[in-house]
Amino acid sequence: METLLSIVFIYIFVDNFVLHRFFGVCPFLGVSRKMDTAIGMSMAVIFVMAMATLVTWLLYTYVLVPFNLSYLQIVTFILVIASLVQLVEIVLRKISPTLYQGLGIFLPLITTNCAVMAVALLAVRQEFSLVESVVFAIAAAIGFSLALVIMAGIRERLELAKMPDVLQGSAVTLITAGILSMAFLGFKGMLSL
Repeated sequence: METLLSIVFIYIFVDNFVLHRFFGVCPFLGVSRKMDTAIGMSMAVIFVMAMATLVTWLLYTYVLVPFNLSYLQIVTFILVIASLVQLVEIVLRKISPTLYQGLGIFLPLITTNCAVMAVALLAVRQEFSLVESVVFAIAAAIGFSLALVIMAGIRERLELAKMPDVLQGSAVTLITAGILSMAFLGFKGMLSL
């Protein structure tokens, strides 16, 4: 239980996939303009990361390794992730067409979101158990979502702020992401306590 709690804390706050490892920066910067699209993307990423890690761990452990096919790991993981994103896209189109339109091109980009692939690969390479892998994936996805929602809130407020023309747009977004990354770095000091 202590191991699971440490995995949750580390991968949400300390080893955040966006702010520390810089995985998934494209959707992080692209979807963080509006809070509602950031929340929708967060839910989709949490689902895809958790399910992709579960399915890829099972495939790797019970199919690829026993049949000496571990060299097909990346191809298999890509197929699983792409299939899950298609499933999310179909469900969102039926359940919430507004959110589907709001996410636009960024929903299919979950397929190429390197954070999703990184979680699936790291869960296998770090030799986590099935439960640890799923907890790791959910924690990493929550960390991604937390960073995305915080950034969306900041960007919405920055739209109302007066600033020099030089800083407007992507410049202030990247500066804000850097400051947010440094703020999350403060959680690293809690590990030694």
